[in-house]
Amino acid sequence: MLLVLCVDLDDDLGRKTGIPTPVVGRNAIEHAAVSLAEADPEDSDVNVLFEGVHLHDKLAGGDEPVEVAAVTGEERGEVAANRAVGRELDEVLATLQADEAVRVIVVTDGAQDESVIPVIRSRVQIDSVRRVVVRQAQDLESMYYTIKQVLDDPETRGTILVPLGVLLLIYPLAVLADMVGLPGSVLGVGSGALGLYALVRGLGLEDAIDDWVSRARESLYTGRVTLITYIVAAALLVIGGVEGIATLDSVRVEAAVDVGTMLAALFYGAIRWVAAAALTTSFGQITDEFIAGRFRFRYLNAPVYILAIGAILHTMSAFFLGRVALATLAAVLTVGTLLSVLSTLAMAVVESVRARNAAEA
Repeated sequence: MLLVLCVDLDDDLGRKTGIPTPVVGRNAIEHAAVSLAEADPEDSDVNVLFEGVHLHDKLAGGDEPVEVAAVTGEERGEVAANRAVGRELDEVLATLQADEAVRVIVVTDGAQDESVIPVIRSRVQIDSVRRVVVRQAQDLESMYYTIKQVLDDPETRGTILVPLGVLLLIYPLAVLADMVGLPGSVLGVGSGALGLYALVRGLGLEDAIDDWVSRARESLYTGRVTLITYIVAAALLVIGGVEGIATLDSVRVEAAVDVGTMLAALFYGAIRWVAAAALTTSFGQITDEFIAGRFRFRYLNAPVYILAIGAILHTMSAFFLGRVALATLAAVLTVGTLLSVLSTLAMAVVESVRARNAAEA
């Protein structure tokens, strides 16, 4: 059996005419359409009901039986309306006397009513969806509903309105900046903010940033040492970058350099500060783990590894710059490797002994 299903999601039919729903049968649908037209000639659901009657008459001469019905939702909200439509559709399917599976042609008056399609599809097979709109207002309701959905959705709202808000603020901020003698700063800051926002959205980093802010807030309230160490580490990284650039400038003054020498100069100037930043964050993590009672001796491997890696990279960059001999580089590589291996073995032995003592106790 083929069922022509007219959907009125906000229950205009029931509220304006008092006709109980669901409505099943061609004559009953025609009567409901006339009643709704008399109650409110401008209601678009009148067109939906008449379209249902039209499709019924058009398809009734085929090889399969055709029935037409109208279901309504509620005015309280989309979720409640969808549930109400599902309940009324179950009633309609229960009243149909069909030997084979029922297939449905859904008739709506716009995109808002089509939000109930997943509910209908969960109960019966949908052959097609027929949207009925007044020709003079083609896509007007769909446009309104799309804009409304965009403004209601927090994620989409942020994607569209935040850049728009930045753009709209550029002019008034430029006026204020001109009054204080900084006329060119607003455009640069505004374009920088838009560029940073576009990068964050494009790379999908918004969740990571939200998570980082939440963890930073939690660290601040719980007094975690890592909050301070992260700030110190960031300052050390900035210093390292400045030092690396200064070293590169000094090397350029001495002679012409290639790409490898440039990288070596940057590493040579910055690696000490980068290692200091890594050590700072490592000690902060170890302190927090100790305070929380989750300390493990193997955590002490991290500072040792950082010192070894920092020494190796610093010596390698110095070697490429011609500031240390090959023997010195070999010695540092050997000592760094041995130090890392011995640290790993020592911490493993300590944890093994502690575990055995705890088991015996």
